[in-house]
Amino acid sequence: MENSAQKVLFVCSEIFPYLPESEIATIGRYLPQGTQEKKKEIRAFMPRYGCINERKNQLHEVIRLSGMNLIIDNMDRPLIIKVASIAAAHTQVYFIDNEDYFRRKQTFCDEAGKFFEDNDERAIFFARGVLETVKKLRWAPDIIHCSGWISHLIPLYLKRAYKDDPIFSHSKVVLSLHDDTPSAGFDAGFADKILFGAITEKDVDLLKASPDGINLAKTAARFSDGVVVASETIPSSLISYCRDRGLPVTKIKAKSFADGSYIDEYNAFYDQL
Repeated sequence: MENSAQKVLFVCSEIFPYLPESEIATIGRYLPQGTQEKKKEIRAFMPRYGCINERKNQLHEVIRLSGMNLIIDNMDRPLIIKVASIAAAHTQVYFIDNEDYFRRKQTFCDEAGKFFEDNDERAIFFARGVLETVKKLRWAPDIIHCSGWISHLIPLYLKRAYKDDPIFSHSKVVLSLHDDTPSAGFDAGFADKILFGAITEKDVDLLKASPDGINLAKTAARFSDGVVVASETIPSSLISYCRDRGLPVTKIKAKSFADGSYIDEYNAFYDQL
């Protein structure tokens, strides 16, 4: 970029305090705040899991943004948008909600630890829901930062289905790789369900061959503009895949997360794209 990124959209699987502290949730909480303190505009999105207490966290529906239906696997799914504020950070968080996908009390696995069978559809709904909501906000991001596997379809949808939308005409995608890659496989029909707009079967060939977490991450990388390795446990084969595609790749060390300097590192990475 000739000028530094001024608008950054954070698409997170987890944000503290709405979910317990974890590597992803903590970054989801403090990176947007730190980026905003650098005089950038930010927006943050996450799923509205059923375990999030709406009253305690003061979530409320944004009527002007809700009301759209998304067709997933030939079924109409109502898109509900909610919002809450993190007062200490002076930031708002937008929540993607749907009765069928996000009202259960667990995030990705049931009480017995079994991966939800519809996690593929939840990822599709989340990705499309975020992009449609940003369009309604008429807010054109310079950077879209995807963090957590449920955000990994954002790059594909952005670069294919929404490529001609003026809101996203200059948006760059940063993909953060964390240690949350699902070990369980997705539904066998995942690739076919993704198809929308200008997306072709070639775009989802990896998921067609094997619908698993690694191939979802590779699909995300294929359509990203830069990759952040945010965990020490990312498979070397996945990192090599990103480098082999000529993508800028930066690693954030544990020390940077411990002392907070990762915020500067992320923002420097945004500005170089």
